[in-house]
Amino acid sequence: MREKIVVLGYGPVGQAVVSQLFATDHERDVCVAQRHRPETLPEGVLFVPCDSQILASVQAACAGAAQIVLAIGFAYERAIWADQWPRAMAHVLRAAEENGARLIFVDNLYMYGPQKVPLVETLPLSSFGAKPAVRAAITRQWMSAHREGKVRVAALRAPDFYGPGVAQSHLGDMAFGALAKGKSAMLIVDPNQKHDFAYVPDIGRGVLSLLNAPDEDFGQAWHLPCTPIQTPREILSLASLYTGKPVKLSALPMAFLPFLGLFNSMMAEMAEMRFQWDRTYQVDATKFAKRFWNDPTPFSVGVAATLKVYETG
Repeated sequence: MREKIVVLGYGPVGQAVVSQLFATDHERDVCVAQRHRPETLPEGVLFVPCDSQILASVQAACAGAAQIVLAIGFAYERAIWADQWPRAMAHVLRAAEENGARLIFVDNLYMYGPQKVPLVETLPLSSFGAKPAVRAAITRQWMSAHREGKVRVAALRAPDFYGPGVAQSHLGDMAFGALAKGKSAMLIVDPNQKHDFAYVPDIGRGVLSLLNAPDEDFGQAWHLPCTPIQTPREILSLASLYTGKPVKLSALPMAFLPFLGLFNSMMAEMAEMRFQWDRTYQVDATKFAKRFWNDPTPFSVGVAATLKVYETG
């Protein structure tokens, strides 16, 4: 009997997961589930409408699944996260339990809060700030469900990501998107602060590694390997090798974020997370590297692929 994999969410990460599955495995049925049908789906990929906030909808979408990939996202607002993330996690855990399905949760690193050391999976969960506290709370949800033997869950955690089709990123529309059009890149973070970035196809590859892993690798979080850390300025400068033009870059001083947050809600949300950018933000992926792989896509390759999509799209 063919294994059914349900991918909840078809943003850049969901797309990367489906692409990886189709590139390496034709013996599984893949179903994408989200509120609206994507304009383009690879031939052979199933689709079912799903609203993560409605239990019956999630149960219907996940019916018959052997494995579920949770790759959804919500608007970048603390109130929405606090309201919708715990409910979505509860619904997905319930559906996974009812189907006996394994769950791979594509997560970020917010739950660690401010740190001055490379981020490792054994760091304690933080109660700092609204959005980090939400990520910590939903982490406790899935960890508790796994510990109680209800569901087999593994989390793949990655920092800010970039790549083809990733528009809402520090290296997205306002950065590589602008450079591809011959304009100046704009950052609202410190361009000279070392910061790890994950290439979105690598996230898809990491999910595939967990989909193919034995149950012994579940019940824990895994940090995705990243290309050796660089600053945003260094990464963006690689665009000149592709475009043949000097890279123009402007940045908003981070000290302005709290003030601007008084007038702009997105700036207020960014201000809460500025601890990721006022120091080196590095991910320790030693555990994943020893168990699976440690050859993330070089920035030179990822930058070229990202710019190509912007130029042709």
